[in-house]
Amino acid sequence: MSAALNLTTPALLFPAISLLLLAYTNRFLGLASIVRNLYEEYRDSQDPKILRQIGNLRTRINLIKWMQCLGIASLFLCSLAMFQIYTGWQAWGEITFGASLLCMLGSLGISLLELLRSSDALNILLSDLQAEYDRRR
Repeated sequence: MSAALNLTTPALLFPAISLLLLAYTNRFLGLASIVRNLYEEYRDSQDPKILRQIGNLRTRINLIKWMQCLGIASLFLCSLAMFQIYTGWQAWGEITFGASLLCMLGSLGISLLELLRSSDALNILLSDLQAEYDRRR
């Protein structure tokens, strides 16, 4: 037997979702700035490594877009679940809240993929330093 969902349960997700969306937005703005700088740098130097970095950043920006979309969907569904519970549609509220949790899990999963991709971007940058180190040895 499961306990009935009340208004406070979905409300508990609000701060977490809001903080995640803020973090996702900050990641996006940081990447946008990096892309602008790399674009200018590539126009000056035509370095192929910059193209690899830009390709990686494009993938990461796309991942962040989907992280944000699922996070917003989670917040929307969480709000809808609260409304449904408030108006007495308990079963629909529980289903909607479950969908909200699934969206949040999807958003977090994509966030993990983006994090792994960010380490790839750093490895591209570090490859120059490693090559220089190897030449000097």
